[in-house]
Amino acid sequence: MIAPPPPIRILGIDPGLRITGFGVLDKAGQQLSYVASGCIKTPDGELPERLKAILNSLSEVIAQHRPDQVAVEKVFVNVNPQSTLLLGQARGAAICAAVLANLPVAEYTALQVKQAVVGNGHAEKEQVQQMVQRLLKLSGTPSPDAADALACAICHAHSGQGLGALATAGYRMKNGRLV
Repeated sequence: MIAPPPPIRILGIDPGLRITGFGVLDKAGQQLSYVASGCIKTPDGELPERLKAILNSLSEVIAQHRPDQVAVEKVFVNVNPQSTLLLGQARGAAICAAVLANLPVAEYTALQVKQAVVGNGHAEKEQVQQMVQRLLKLSGTPSPDAADALACAICHAHSGQGLGALATAGYRMKNGRLV
């Protein structure tokens, strides 16, 4: 009898300059198991210090939970270009924490994440929170940022061996198709 492959540990990250959500889960076959989640709150102050807090805190999460793969939510374009640039920098700090730990990083749009978790790419935050709670059999509702990070990890778990693997190999999605 062949032993089943070991579980894959996935770290999902919902980047934000003020609050970065993280969620860790294990995938064994099609079974998902909750490991941990939380939020990294950056101190008020200068941008470099806030980015350092994101990098250092995610590095600690990685060291503590030892994920095999990382899934990060892609930045959407805001009405305010300055906000988009700041969010992109927070996302860059999150990706750097994964890359410094030699972890593969897959990226998913909010639409892809919501579609994978709720079945509707335009779902509300509350719907994402409720579905994450149900899918991972959590006793309570996770915070919005932690739920988004867990949802990103769930999205990767469902597509990480196929589409997610392609994404880390240099392919990307455009209008719902691989390009």
